[in-house]
Amino acid sequence: MLQPAMAKKKTQTVTLRIVETSDVHGSFFPYDFITRKPKRGTLARVSTYVNKLRAELGENVILVDNGDILQGQPTCYYYNYIDTESTNVAADVINYMHYDAETFGNHDVETGHACYDKWIKEVNCPMLGANIIDTKTGKPYVPPYTILNRQGVKIAIIGMITPAIPNWLTEDIWSGLRFDEMVSTARYWMDYLQKNEHPDVVVGLFHSGKEGGIKTAEYEEDASIRVAQEVPGFDLVLFGHDHTRHNEVVTNVEGKPVTCLDPANNAISVADATIQLTLRKGKVISKTVSGNIVDVVDEPLDEAFMEHFKPHMEKVSAFVNRQIGVFKNTISTRDSYFGNSAFNDFILNLQLQITGADISFNAPLSFDASIKKGPVTVSDMFNLYKFENQLYVMRLTGEEIRKHLEMSYDLWMNTMTSPDDHLLLLSESTYGDQQRLGFKNFSFNFDSAAGIDYIVDVTKPDGQKVKILQMSNGEPFDETKWYKVAVNSYRGNGGGELLTRGAGIPRDELEKRVIWRSDRDQRYYLMKEIERMGEVDPQPNNNWKLVPEEWVKPAAERDRKILFKE
Repeated sequence: MLQPAMAKKKTQTVTLRIVETSDVHGSFFPYDFITRKPKRGTLARVSTYVNKLRAELGENVILVDNGDILQGQPTCYYYNYIDTESTNVAADVINYMHYDAETFGNHDVETGHACYDKWIKEVNCPMLGANIIDTKTGKPYVPPYTILNRQGVKIAIIGMITPAIPNWLTEDIWSGLRFDEMVSTARYWMDYLQKNEHPDVVVGLFHSGKEGGIKTAEYEEDASIRVAQEVPGFDLVLFGHDHTRHNEVVTNVEGKPVTCLDPANNAISVADATIQLTLRKGKVISKTVSGNIVDVVDEPLDEAFMEHFKPHMEKVSAFVNRQIGVFKNTISTRDSYFGNSAFNDFILNLQLQITGADISFNAPLSFDASIKKGPVTVSDMFNLYKFENQLYVMRLTGEEIRKHLEMSYDLWMNTMTSPDDHLLLLSESTYGDQQRLGFKNFSFNFDSAAGIDYIVDVTKPDGQKVKILQMSNGEPFDETKWYKVAVNSYRGNGGGELLTRGAGIPRDELEKRVIWRSDRDQRYYLMKEIERMGEVDPQPNNNWKLVPEEWVKPAAERDRKILFKE
């Protein structure tokens, strides 16, 4: 009778909960410093959720973050670029919440070496990046993986970033680094782990989307599902970057299930995986993995968290509330999708003013942003210009300018065959998507231009929609002539592929085309111009229009109702 009881004691069940945040984008506190309104979700509520789990399961709760945490709110900007002496608030939050692992995101790299190298040192948990390679040593710049031990269970977490960084960011921002392809990197480190660490559980923590994105001969931007399917050994793949909730179990090449979770962005939800293991004599004899995407918007605020970070919030409030000018009218990005808009044209005109270029390109970087008539503060600048891009001036031929615009409008406009068609290229599958928001393609690639007059015929096939009439100063436009063109650094480095796939400029030639680049981020220069001008009256340029107008106008009204419910 004693033997079965003894055998039973040798069998142990361990339950792990692995919680992931991803693409937090500065959503630490329940206040939006841009809109100056309460903010849904945020890490102040995630903290409550995690604390409840820890009260139940103790150290068997593993908390990880998947990058893109250093950019998004003025909170980040303040600690990245204004108060650079204090510990970065993103490190303070990670340390306060006792995260177990962190990865890089592309927007973290975007802050530049000075910022992210300091952040790496300040974060207490391991910063992972198996495919971020130091070109001097040929080894990972940060640890490729970390090992956690929980109740006799050995857990390995492998971190990776999307390798498409060079497509968006100029090399000086990531000097001394390269970003390797994900599948081969995962295969190498999985083999290494199995030979040297013998983990019971392997988790992938990837700042890379589900699938698709930019594809080149060297890499795929979004390869998380490919890694799960093609590299045996992963029990759980936690991913992000594409701002889209995802919960799926895929089957890998060995026929084994891999749970794949993406909590989307802004700490509105978390990925929460349960791993149940049965051990006998210290060996795992069975393992099950299940996952959920859990909303945290209804969680109460963690009051201790709020009290701890009160001084941070007060500093940022003082920074963003400073008045820099006055707008004589309200401007909105909503108008930008249907023709000339005061919002987008204001940025285009300031780019010309700042750089002295002949032509400028810009797309609305926020899907639905507005700046109200009246006093304008620093916080409004984050509505006006969402990202910390630099400003470039590039040399482009007239033909390249037209082709760039052709691709932009092909991504943006439907080819109408009747008055009842959509004007815009919409997709029902993206209505709840946090990036496309009803469009088939990303609206931050919908470039229009200032400095030239042109028409866009939405009845013409792709590649034949744009007709440039003249320079806006009345001079002829010449497709064989070289022009100075103002663009943001994302576009100038190849982002959106409008200059490469669209204009036909080889990627390795883009750098040579840049004849001027700003020292600081574009928002800084826009802010300085508004301060210099004092009172501003933004108006649309009316330098381009969509035709045929009798089709376009009613179609625009229909599509506007779909996108904005107005």
